[in-house]
Amino acid sequence: MIDVHGLVKRYGRRAAVDGLDLAVEAGEVFGFLGPNGAGKTTTVRMLLGLARPSGGGGRLLGRPLGDPEARREVGYLPENVHFPGWFTGMGFLRYHGALYGLSRREVEARAGEALERLGLGGRGEDRLRGYSHGMLQRLGLAQALLARPRLVFLDEPTSALDPRGRREVRELLDELRAAGTTVFLNSHLLSEVERTCDRVAIVADGRTRYLGPTVPDADASEVDVVVEDAPADLARLLAGVATVHSAQPGRFRLRLAAPDAAPEVARRLLGAGARLHALTPVRRELEDLFLELTRKELAA
Repeated sequence: MIDVHGLVKRYGRRAAVDGLDLAVEAGEVFGFLGPNGAGKTTTVRMLLGLARPSGGGGRLLGRPLGDPEARREVGYLPENVHFPGWFTGMGFLRYHGALYGLSRREVEARAGEALERLGLGGRGEDRLRGYSHGMLQRLGLAQALLARPRLVFLDEPTSALDPRGRREVRELLDELRAAGTTVFLNSHLLSEVERTCDRVAIVADGRTRYLGPTVPDADASEVDVVVEDAPADLARLLAGVATVHSAQPGRFRLRLAAPDAAPEVARRLLGAGARLHALTPVRRELEDLFLELTRKELAA
C-alpha cells in the first residue's frame, strides 16, 4: 500500500526528512511514531501529495507519490481539524461526498450511517459551531471514511476524545482491519498504539529507526524470577551464570551471562532447595524502545 525509499524533504539547508524508508502492507493498522520535529507530518504530506519530495521517492497504492488518482482511494483525518462553523454535520459530509464523486444517494446513506456509528446520530442537522472539539473529531473520522477508502491516514484520531471515545475508535480500527482497509495511524499515545496496531515505524532525525512488530522481541539477556526459599547468597550461587540486577522479596531480575543460561539458573536454584514459580524473559515495552531510539531528539 505504501512503499518509499530514501525519502528526503529539505527546507533550505534543513532536512525535515532525511532518507526515510517505509513499507506498509495491505490490511494492517500501522503506527507511525516519533517525537515532535522528527518529520512525521512532513512525511504524511509527501505521501498524500501535499508536498513534493526533495529526493528519493516511492509509491502509494501502486502509483507514484503525488499521483491524484491514488488520492481517490485515500481518506485523511488531520490532527487539527478546522471546519467551517456554518456547515451542518450532514452538509459537511455531503460536500466531501461530492468532492469524492459519490452520488447523492450514496452520500445520504453513508453519511447517516457514519454519524450513527461515530456517536453523532441526531446531530447531523446541527451547525458545526455548536459542536464540541470531541464531536468535531468524530465528524472528521466520518469524513475520512465516507468514500470507503482502501487506505486511511489518521493523525491523532483520539486526541480530543474521552476514554469511551477512545474505546470506540479502537473498535472502529478493528472493524476497518477486518474489512481489509489499511490504516496509517499517527499518535503520541503509545498505549493506544500497542493495543491497536499490527506494526509500527519509529522515526527520529527524519529517518526510520525501527520498523517491526508493535511488541518488540523479549530481551534474551534478562529474566524475571519468582521464587520461594531462595538462598541468602544468591550472587554466589549464580556466579558465572547470572548477576542480580534488582531484587524484591520473592522476586528478582537477573542479567544472564549468555542468552542460553536460563536453564542453568533454574537448575542451580532448584538444587539449592528453592521453589521456582516463574522464570520469564524480560519483555521490552514499546515505550522503552521509543525512548531508547529517540533519546537524542528528546534531549535536544
